[in-house]
Amino acid sequence: MSSQPKGDPPKVSLRNMPSTSQIDDMVRAAEAATAREKEMGIWQAVKTYPTAIFFSMALSLCLVMEGYDTSLTGNFFALPQFRKRFGVRLDNGDYQLTASWMSGLQNGTQVGQILGLMIAGLVADRFGYKKTIIGALASLIGLIFLFFFATNIGMLFAGGILCGVPWGAFQTLTTTYAADVTPIPLRPILTTFVNMCWVIGQLISAGVLRGLLSRTDDWAWRIPYSIQWVFPPPIILMVLFAPESPTWLVRKGRMDDARKSLRRLASKIAAEEDIDRTLALIDYTDRLEKQMQEGTSYLDCFKGPNLRRTEIACAVWVTQVFCGIWFGGNVTYFLQQAGFDPARSFDFGLGLNGLALAGTMTAWYIVSRVGRRTLYLVGLAIMLTILMAIGFMGIPAPVEAIGWASGSLMMVFVAAYDLTVGPVGYCLVAEIPSTRLRIKTVVLARNAYNIASIVANFLNPPILNPTAWNLRGKGGFIWSAFNLTMLTWSYFRLPETKGRSFSELDVLFEHGVSARRFHTTEIDAFQRELVTDEKTGVEGRE
Repeated sequence: MSSQPKGDPPKVSLRNMPSTSQIDDMVRAAEAATAREKEMGIWQAVKTYPTAIFFSMALSLCLVMEGYDTSLTGNFFALPQFRKRFGVRLDNGDYQLTASWMSGLQNGTQVGQILGLMIAGLVADRFGYKKTIIGALASLIGLIFLFFFATNIGMLFAGGILCGVPWGAFQTLTTTYAADVTPIPLRPILTTFVNMCWVIGQLISAGVLRGLLSRTDDWAWRIPYSIQWVFPPPIILMVLFAPESPTWLVRKGRMDDARKSLRRLASKIAAEEDIDRTLALIDYTDRLEKQMQEGTSYLDCFKGPNLRRTEIACAVWVTQVFCGIWFGGNVTYFLQQAGFDPARSFDFGLGLNGLALAGTMTAWYIVSRVGRRTLYLVGLAIMLTILMAIGFMGIPAPVEAIGWASGSLMMVFVAAYDLTVGPVGYCLVAEIPSTRLRIKTVVLARNAYNIASIVANFLNPPILNPTAWNLRGKGGFIWSAFNLTMLTWSYFRLPETKGRSFSELDVLFEHGVSARRFHTTEIDAFQRELVTDEKTGVEGRE
């Protein structure tokens, strides 16, 4: 661990640093900034960086909108009016979407998100966060018309693919922006807040549909689509006033702009010397990573220590799918297949989303004290146990008592997910990558998530759909196998990042420290020489 440097760190100017003495000053200032962040309590961080908190949360509101948008599809499968408009009539007089179209509608959005993520990674690296997010929001306003005026299920499929492109941009940029602008004490809170935004969007979606159950016309599904237009305008306004990421500005060599951005993100109680030291820390981390890797392309994510970082980031997000949440979280549709009427199943879904929101808020308190790795392992173990229990309860013929018991266990499952794997995954994915490759690593990780989602979207509908496998609760056995696989991987490969600065994480990965020793290994990230070079400014290692 790094220690407080002796003496007062000097004021530093980070514009054009050719001399060794200036680099030494930068290293001392960066070390002081790291020590200060580690000593800072949460309340002190809140008072020092209120603007960073506000704008990080403002950008994360994109995921309230996305959580609402994307959960509509899954909730529509349980909405009788939607099923009657776009489904097929069964022998018992009920209407259901076919399993193939259920998978197709969900996977269409995943394909669009994969494209959007790759595009966003390139565009944001070149033009910055603000322009990329505003462009995505503006395009979404026009694309929502496809949903609202849909006359057949094919239009919904096309709308899902096209809207998935801007949705993909939101998935990566909100998380990485939160990591860029917040100090160590606030990092787990504001990165896990991203998950809370998803949950809030899903809660709004479930509430809107519950309120429209009494309608018998097409407005029962058109009104929820039209509500999507409410979100983009206020978010665009807030993004326009948000400071650009100082980390991105440093990578572009815009040191003066980076300092202005840091000044705006901090309150007046933050001294100018502290702003300079924070800038020095960002610059030092950037220079350190330049020594460890050549470029910032997608290919560089698979070279050297970054290969391990990419693997971890991808697996962390894949775990959010393969833990079984596609099965355990689809409680509204599951309960209808277990014999519940639509109103009661939607009431259950509302309660479930409220419980998920409470779980994410509780995770803010726990993740800063317990750590990321421990929460991930405990959460996966709890969810594995619940999946097995639901599987055994699915063996007898369905009766109302078993439906209530399964529904109750699903609520515990979702609470466990939103207390552990759900929010902690966002925190880990933001912390694991190097700062220079953070956007692109998160893009690759989220695309791994989307590919896993496509697998889940093909697998889960036949498990629950009465026109396909109709396994009901027995599907818990299938998902428990996936969960066990990810639990085993997490035990051996997932490191603890709690309390580490980005420069310290760089050194730990460079030295190949094992996942189980990550938290206990003592290192000093500032005991190395940065050697000046006429062309690049920094090159090599002594």
